[in-house]
Amino acid sequence: MVRREEVLVERPDLAPTWAQADAAFPVRVTRAVWEAMDPADPDDPIARQVLPDPRELDADPADLADPVGDAACSPVPWVVHKYPRRVLWLLTKRCHVYCRYCFRRGHAPGAQWDPSPEEWEAAAAYIAAADVEEVILSGGDPLVLKDAPLFAAIDRVGAGRVIRIHTRAPITFPERVTDALVQGLLARRPVWVVVHSNHPAEWTPQVDAALSRLVDAGLPVLNQAVLLRGVNDRVEVLAELSEGMVRRGVFPYYLHLTDRAVGNAHLRVPLSEARVLHDALRQRVSGVALPKLMVDPPDGSGKVDAAAGTGYEE
Repeated sequence: MVRREEVLVERPDLAPTWAQADAAFPVRVTRAVWEAMDPADPDDPIARQVLPDPRELDADPADLADPVGDAACSPVPWVVHKYPRRVLWLLTKRCHVYCRYCFRRGHAPGAQWDPSPEEWEAAAAYIAAADVEEVILSGGDPLVLKDAPLFAAIDRVGAGRVIRIHTRAPITFPERVTDALVQGLLARRPVWVVVHSNHPAEWTPQVDAALSRLVDAGLPVLNQAVLLRGVNDRVEVLAELSEGMVRRGVFPYYLHLTDRAVGNAHLRVPLSEARVLHDALRQRVSGVALPKLMVDPPDGSGKVDAAAGTGYEE
């Protein structure tokens, strides 16, 4: 992990903001992310995702404490059950890097980073008894956990089900993707890995190696990106992102609008602009390389295809 003092050497302008931003939502930068960006450039597409911004501290009228309606769909702590045939288990609140646009900013780690043993057991029991086809392991980032507790969670709820691991670790902490992790996931198939990359600048040799370990082993890998102001809100960047993922054997699955979490208003792209960008992307890339444009409404009803012509309106 890069020390705050090291970051502030490059970005002394962040010193007045850092403590207050960190108190609201942790500021952490891994060495892999630090080496991929130009920290002295405030417009660097990676720096904009992970370094605090004074605008985080400004309230916006559209801010929502629970921007995707998870609370109303949580039958027991650490579980979200929005869809009839799939359920999401939040294994931890920890992440290697806390992205400044995160829709779970309102659930920032405080005294309790992880479920208690009793909460873990209650979540596992609920999921084991649920009539679902898929179990999604999320967080936080489930790959913050060591292999043993990660595999224990899969073994407890995964029999006869598809497991999805939603993780940013291959991008932010690529050394986490070890041969032991890959072999453990292969032994527990069907397992799908859904990664999260927003900009081609994130693809260092270490990130490419991590993705290759997953793909070459035969694990299906998909990418979810978030449309972010000043990061990837140009069709040229989106095309390079999608086509680059396809070349790496990763399917560009979703392009999300930024959920209206407290503190991320400066990174949001409105739906009307997102649709223009998505239509332009459709003209540039193949169907294989075209992610769905998705919105997760705040009423907890679940993700909606928001591309032009799908009937969705904010």
